[in-house]
Amino acid sequence: MNGIVFTVAALAASLALVAVLAWASRQLLGLPVGALRLLIAGLLGFVTAELLGGALSAAQPGHPAAFFTVAIGVPLIVAMIFIVAAEALVPSGTLPGPVEVIQGTRRAIARSRRYAQISRIAVRHGLGPYLRGRRLRGGEPPAGRAALASSLRHALEEGGTTFTKLGQLLSTRRDLLPEEFISELSQLQDRAEPAPWEQISEVIAASLGAPVEQVFAELRPEPAAAASIAQVHKGRLRAGADSGPEVAVKVERPGIKATVEQDLDILLRLAVRLEDRARWARAVGVVAVVRGFAAAIREELDFRVEARNMAAIAATWAGQQQAVGGKVRVVLPAVHEELCTEHVLTIEWLDGVSLRAAGRLIDDRGLDRAELSRALLRSMVYQISEGGVFHADPHPGNIFLLADGSLALLDFGSVGRLDVQQRAALQDLLLALGRGDPAAFRDALLELVSYPDELDELQLERALGRFMARHVAGGVAATPEMFTDLFRIAASFELAIPPEIATVLRALGTIEGALSLLTPGVDIATEARQYAADQMAGQMSPRAVQKRAVDELGALLPVLRRLPRRFDRITSALEQGRLSLNVRQFADERDRRVITGLTNQFLLAFLGAAAGIIGALLLGVPEGPKITPNVSLCQLIGYNLLIVTAVLALRVLFMIFRSR
Repeated sequence: MNGIVFTVAALAASLALVAVLAWASRQLLGLPVGALRLLIAGLLGFVTAELLGGALSAAQPGHPAAFFTVAIGVPLIVAMIFIVAAEALVPSGTLPGPVEVIQGTRRAIARSRRYAQISRIAVRHGLGPYLRGRRLRGGEPPAGRAALASSLRHALEEGGTTFTKLGQLLSTRRDLLPEEFISELSQLQDRAEPAPWEQISEVIAASLGAPVEQVFAELRPEPAAAASIAQVHKGRLRAGADSGPEVAVKVERPGIKATVEQDLDILLRLAVRLEDRARWARAVGVVAVVRGFAAAIREELDFRVEARNMAAIAATWAGQQQAVGGKVRVVLPAVHEELCTEHVLTIEWLDGVSLRAAGRLIDDRGLDRAELSRALLRSMVYQISEGGVFHADPHPGNIFLLADGSLALLDFGSVGRLDVQQRAALQDLLLALGRGDPAAFRDALLELVSYPDELDELQLERALGRFMARHVAGGVAATPEMFTDLFRIAASFELAIPPEIATVLRALGTIEGALSLLTPGVDIATEARQYAADQMAGQMSPRAVQKRAVDELGALLPVLRRLPRRFDRITSALEQGRLSLNVRQFADERDRRVITGLTNQFLLAFLGAAAGIIGALLLGVPEGPKITPNVSLCQLIGYNLLIVTAVLALRVLFMIFRSR
């Protein structure tokens, strides 16, 4: 019985020592440490204490109390060394917790199955070498590139929702892909077999909080359109005893979000692997492309975002109608916000056909193709340059020709936003392009991008002059290669194009496909320059100038009222010798934190070095009171000072590693 009690007491004492060492290590380091690291550190310290205690008892019998601080200090240092080394090798937060490991393992298994499926699709279509980093050779004949582009399109279609969407995005990036790929990927159609009506009705009821029959007077089970992310059903709202207006109900396909997230994870991993293996992938920046695509498609999966986007564009639509003018109207469907959720979007039903299928209808009705093109382009340019919120994906499938001959923009899952300064710079850019002025074009471009301090503006102006001579001088119609060349110039001069401006260029490149269906050979640049010139002429009219002057004067009046009093106070202080200038150093809290941290680290390092030097000197002093026949009091103090030095040094190192 006594043996059991002794064993339990020894075990309790050991656990207490482990806990004390772990707690003391954490307190001395001064920053949070993970529980697992503290446990291992405490165990290592305990083992060291056992070994050191036995060695001291054998070497210095009869004087264990005198060496108590050493027997505790050395294990404490061992525990701290482990924590600091672990932080240096594996920083905190880089390893997942147990729950994350289990969840990550499940995701990894599912991802591996999907990855194997995608790999089989790629190999079947001859794309395996390109996933391993092979680059398309520039000397390859156009027929070879066209065949490869066709294989890529079929592989993306077979890959499913996410990959089809990615192909549609890439079809607008003339700055990244050759023309053969752009042409082939533009044929990607986002079609899918409709989901069963029972599943769709369950999604609607769960999202709107009521059965379908209570919300809609009529909702057709057969979808009017079915895509990979959602499908659209035609319905009619309830309006008292009578039927209300016709609506289009867009419903997210059940379970699509989990599939898309898994594919996005695989795409990002593939992009990272490509950038590691292939120089062309690093030059293109495939990881940034995939991350931008992931952000865009996640927004498309939340229909509340689309409803907000439509509301933002509708707020500027009255001005758009006045600015576009002409015989053709461009309309926007109304949103029924009370029937819009994350998974359901309810908007006004518009009778029409997409531009992809409207070619013969336009000719049969005798509609003016040039007028349709002009209205569509001017609507887009207005959204970009004045509205501030614009449709970022105006491909032909998102543009409808209505029964009355007007055009409608649909699917606002992806929009771009520009601030006032960006819109003004874009207008200046278009005006400079119209005048053929490379210096003004350079100044407007530099207002839109970030550029290095050592930028050679003269060389940039000359490059832009050559660009304008090639694409816009002498009445030459602008071609899609104009956007490609502009991206190349930006890359060669290390101009960082913000995502908002890249979205503008992508939208203009996308709408070129819709305009070419209406009017082949349409010159986007000329039309955009003409629009900007018309708007500038309108702003220079006497009435507009007078209104702007009144607005500016109204904004300046409060300042002008206060100016005489402030001037009088300054001159009075100057006359009396009381004028002074105060400059607050380290006014920013972040600056104060940095200086405080550096000061603390310096003081700890200084104190540690001083303690180490004094301890080393004391170790060489054998004289003085003896603790044991071989150890003097001065030497014992020296040992403890070295322990203090080690503790302070480890704390400084830990703070440095944690702040990385």
